[in-house]
Amino acid sequence: MIRTLVADDDPFIRESLRHILGTMPDIEVAGACADGREAVRFVRERPGEVDVVLMDVRMPVCDGVEGTRLIREAAPDVKVLILTTFDDDEYIVKALKYGAGGYLLKNVPPDMIAEGIRAVHRGHALMHPDVAKKLAGMLHAGPAAAAGRKRLADFGLNDTEQRIVRKVADGLSNREIAQALYLSEGTVKNYITDILGKLALRDRTQLAIFYLREIAE
Repeated sequence: MIRTLVADDDPFIRESLRHILGTMPDIEVAGACADGREAVRFVRERPGEVDVVLMDVRMPVCDGVEGTRLIREAAPDVKVLILTTFDDDEYIVKALKYGAGGYLLKNVPPDMIAEGIRAVHRGHALMHPDVAKKLAGMLHAGPAAAAGRKRLADFGLNDTEQRIVRKVADGLSNREIAQALYLSEGTVKNYITDILGKLALRDRTQLAIFYLREIAE
């Protein structure tokens, strides 16, 4: 069971999510909170009882960005999936930098939200395709674009490491990457550890952002 905490300031949405997720055979709703601070308190007071936090990005008192930062500091093993709108660019970038496992638009079907929870729980870097394109364009417009696009080889990555980075950016899990590249899952895990070390990144979500910002065209 994937123990999931729902954080949303709208009581109707909060209870709707509780009901929808409660019907999923592999998801258990651990609780519901009205803002990021409540979510942080819940995670801190119940260690080991939450696997994924489904976090609205815009909330009073403590929004999803700050909530993500505090939760990832307090419980690094807890994954955070952000629910956002198409216009929340600044929130999205900050939440991902603070360790959110990904984001989905609020208007996606319920089964996609459930699949998103499963994906981040498995360690995927989940990005809604429409927002990912917009985010990529926004990142490309920054300093990296002015300096010209770079190649993965410029960062000291060999051919296999480069292929793995692209697969991570596509949201594939270690198992899926292993199958695609005919490697063992343990070998892929070791490669990713080495890649993160070479690039001075914390996790695979930061790796996906790095690829969007520095490499993707």
